Amino acid sequence: MNELGRVTIAQMIMFLIPCPLLFFFFFFLTRNKSSKELPLPPGPYPWPIVGNLNQMGKNTHIRLAEMAQVCGPLMSLRLGQRILIVGSSPAAASEILKTHDRALSGGSVSVLLQGSAVHNMNLVFSTETSDEWRKIRNLYASKIFSSEAMESRAYMRENKVMEMVKYIGSIGGENISIKDVMLVTATNIIGNTTLSMDLVDFEGNGIGAGIKGSVRRLSSLGAQQPLADKYPIFGRWDIQGWTKQVIHIIEQELGTIWDNILQTKRNGTNNNSSDLKDFTDILIEKGCTPQQINALMEELFAAGIESMGLTTEWLVAELLKNQQVMQKVRDEVKETIGGNVVKETDLDRFPFLEACYKETLRLHPPAPLLLPHRDMKTCDVMGYTIPKDSLIMVNVWAINRDPNIWEDPLSFKPERFMGSKLTYKGKDFEYLPFSAGRRMCPGEALASKTILLAVASLIFNFDLFLVNNTNSEDINMDDVLDIPTRKKESLHVTLKLRQQLKTCPPES
Repeated sequence: MNELGRVTIAQMIMFLIPCPLLFFFFFFLTRNKSSKELPLPPGPYPWPIVGNLNQMGKNTHIRLAEMAQVCGPLMSLRLGQRILIVGSSPAAASEILKTHDRALSGGSVSVLLQGSAVHNMNLVFSTETSDEWRKIRNLYASKIFSSEAMESRAYMRENKVMEMVKYIGSIGGENISIKDVMLVTATNIIGNTTLSMDLVDFEGNGIGAGIKGSVRRLSSLGAQQPLADKYPIFGRWDIQGWTKQVIHIIEQELGTIWDNILQTKRNGTNNNSSDLKDFTDILIEKGCTPQQINALMEELFAAGIESMGLTTEWLVAELLKNQQVMQKVRDEVKETIGGNVVKETDLDRFPFLEACYKETLRLHPPAPLLLPHRDMKTCDVMGYTIPKDSLIMVNVWAINRDPNIWEDPLSFKPERFMGSKLTYKGKDFEYLPFSAGRRMCPGEALASKTILLAVASLIFNFDLFLVNNTNSEDINMDDVLDIPTRKKESLHVTLKLRQQLKTCPPES
């Protein structure tokens, strides 16, 4: 190589070496400048590439609560390259779900599902609270969950609960999984609400025999965050096969359960003898496409059956673990009902049972971090800036166990709700089991009535014991974070029939 060549290369090296240093100096200078103008909430130090992913652990709701003790009630983390904002106090929850509800109410839909067959077809898979989203929510509110709609189907729900009671009585009540029998009951209640038919029986047979497993897998997948959502560099590559699994469950496993039924309805050969139109009748009349009806059905079953089944299990577990409370509930139900079966109109006369339900939701909220939101535009919250497209969560699990809010917060004390004005209607930000704001769970009324009716009916007709007379103090109350939160160990009980079962309640 000639002298000119060597000089040229040397000059190039001398020029290139400082470039990365200048780049990083400029990067940190601009970052510090922008951080003063647009400060993120405080948070734990993010590691290169992974961010805070390695600090989350399996019980994310617990770990985030621990971090909030150090970082404060509003903190920021990084999931790979994605910013996560977590509120862990009533004040932070109010800012997120009320003050800035419009800006922070975007849906956190995986980039892998955007543009797919389910995108913007139901509430959960909608990225924005658009006019179409509001139409869907109004359909739910008026046709399923309104007071009038709920009252019109009360007799059906009473019958489905009584069928559960009779099934337990017919098999002697030995080693019953509260969760499993309630999942069947919840499935058939939603099945009759949407299709005017049962989908599965207590032996696991029926056209909806696989629905429990499909919903369980869908919930587990929903609790995950695909690689493409953490690292935009992966774009829309479904490296983990996540999208393929989700779409298969929705379209093939769940969709085939009601496909023929919906086709029959569209052809005008519906055999529904009831004058009461079910939800799919209404959707077909409104011209909804088969694709959208399937997405709405998936949402109702996925959101409804597990949350009702698992919350019932948590409530019965807490009653068994606290025998004095159980006896008080038993006395209330027995003295109120007398010789009749339990009806929904009786529920208002069970204030202590409802207090137990509220306390169960406090200690075991169905979604400890609620459903994640997305920031649709940059906004200031509590003196910090939340960048557009940030992932937003409210840690209600942390709020529910905050000793500054609740006396003796780790204990099951339903008395705290007796005479209390706190409700689960989304107005009290220290108590948000069903969230609040635009994306509050629309099915609260159905879930609450069904769970209270089921538990009251079980307590009225049976004496409940742990299998093999296990000591109630030994009940494992650990949870597993999912959508929704599950007991780590399923509750199995023995139910001994107290008296001859009554017939189903007469129709009002």
